[in-house]
Amino acid sequence: MTDAPLPTGLSGPPTDALIVGAGPAGLALAAELSARGLSVRVTDPAPHAPFPATYGAWWDDLPVWARDCAAHTWADVRVHTGPQPTPLLRPYTLLDNAALRAALLGRAGPGLTLTAARVDGAAVRMDGATRTAGGWTAWGTQAGTPARWEARVVIDASGHRPALLRHPDRHPDGAALQTAYGIVATFDRPPSAPGAAVWMDYRTPHGDPPTDRRGATFLYAMHLGGNRYFVEETSLIARPAPTRQDLQARLHARLRAQGTPPREIISDEWVSFPMNTAPPAAGVGSVLAFGAAAGLVHPISGFQVSGALRDAPAVADATARALRDGRDPVQAGWDALWPPERRAARAVHLLGVQALLNLPPRALPAFFAAFFALPPARWHAFLDPRTPPGPLARTMLRLFAHAPAHVRLPLARAALRHAGTSLHALNAAARS
Repeated sequence: MTDAPLPTGLSGPPTDALIVGAGPAGLALAAELSARGLSVRVTDPAPHAPFPATYGAWWDDLPVWARDCAAHTWADVRVHTGPQPTPLLRPYTLLDNAALRAALLGRAGPGLTLTAARVDGAAVRMDGATRTAGGWTAWGTQAGTPARWEARVVIDASGHRPALLRHPDRHPDGAALQTAYGIVATFDRPPSAPGAAVWMDYRTPHGDPPTDRRGATFLYAMHLGGNRYFVEETSLIARPAPTRQDLQARLHARLRAQGTPPREIISDEWVSFPMNTAPPAAGVGSVLAFGAAAGLVHPISGFQVSGALRDAPAVADATARALRDGRDPVQAGWDALWPPERRAARAVHLLGVQALLNLPPRALPAFFAAFFALPPARWHAFLDPRTPPGPLARTMLRLFAHAPAHVRLPLARAALRHAGTSLHALNAAARS
């Protein structure tokens, strides 16, 4: 709520849905809702701006239409957890942000409106017996002046620091972050394998991994053609996490140590987001959320965009049906996004997060060597947010059995520390 008086006049006609955030997740859901005949307003301080981040995805995780938005797709994808590379034999795609944004807008129906505004709050209008009778009022600023909008449902797609969603237990043990610093640059000598995408390189030509709070980091790299590469120093998950300065220094130390300093830096990028966000409580009474705001960042990989593109149609179907039938669209949307089986799967994934946090930095390469030695179908499924809890738990058990002893002991400690979740995971594995 706000202490300031709300503006008395509407800043535009009422709509069926108001979505806060014009990133890939927000526009994906807006496009699906408007394609179902709903009027949709998307608010963002810069709704027409290009998507700023670098988005990668497994090619087979993308909806068919989104595969046409690839800037590059590599058949040669590898990880380095030791001296020799491990081929992953799974194509990997870098999305063309401009093409993705254009495709999302092209999929929308005629009822989509983009509004340059900041939304600061929203509340149910209780002028009827139920929430669906009253709808929602949202307020904020537009062109520097107070603004107010009305909609039948409000959806927060503003990212991992939600503008509207109030969920105090998102990170009950404290946020564990993925942080990364990367550059697009030209190089006189290739900093990574030409013609390839390097998903994870834990080799350390620039010195042993730190044993303090920064933990082990890896190189994520993609050859963009010619002498252009994207190279990024990444901390997969840590609490507390390396800073931008830590990772920038470590990236340039890596490039110098392997004799591949950049010739010209074209752009740089810094990312920081939580990996251990819990799903909202069942029966949540707040606004509906989508994308990172709804806790959809994958707890192991950090991926979110391809999942949001796949989830948007089902959430749009459920929300549109609820509006048509006079039911609560917020609850319908949450039920479609976080059904009980998916909540159970997230609990297993969060157990995996605790296991990774429990590993000493020097054990991470051995852990991922064991992970990528699993049958491909198993590690593919483990990185899929829609895999049921039983197969996830069985994969964790198989990984534990095949990991070296110095990895198994910290994993066992993590499982004992979260015994309730571990027992649920074992039960799920036994039932499926």
